[in-house]
Amino acid sequence: MDKQSILLISHGHFDSDFLEKIARDVGLQFHLDVQLEESHMDLSDFYYSDRRQYDGNSLLKEIDSLAYAQSIKKVGLFRVDLFIPILTYIFGQAILEGNSGIASLYRLRNEQYGMKKDEKLLLNRFAKIIIHELGHTFGLIHCHIPVCVMRSSTYVEDIDQKGKDFCTPCRAKLDLD
Repeated sequence: MDKQSILLISHGHFDSDFLEKIARDVGLQFHLDVQLEESHMDLSDFYYSDRRQYDGNSLLKEIDSLAYAQSIKKVGLFRVDLFIPILTYIFGQAILEGNSGIASLYRLRNEQYGMKKDEKLLLNRFAKIIIHELGHTFGLIHCHIPVCVMRSSTYVEDIDQKGKDFCTPCRAKLDLD
């Protein structure tokens, strides 16, 4: 069987240094090789003008349809505002025990909330979302431990309060061998 790896696929402009730092953070959490790939996708088919947002469910299906080896966990990285029908917005989404996830930094930027730009905080928030979504692909569900990266995040403040690490019980459930 192929050794598992992680592929982060950027859709939209991301600074390469920013993505390399994200890849490093993700790799440290999963102890897996993390590759970066740039892709260009016409997002107009996923845009709902009445909401002025992009359909997260459809984007996730599109990412999941990309042909890669079964051993690769892939996450589409976006810069647009995402929603799913039952929620006003989402930071990310993944297929539980699947191979695909999505994450967007749109609502992670301080400027979105009238605050001063903070690249370090943005990087930290985005890494947490990506690690969280990848956790779902490895079969983890939401955790009740406040500092665990698998704790659910409804608001950006929730992301800031948790860490990038898995708690001991979640780490034990990860099957990376």
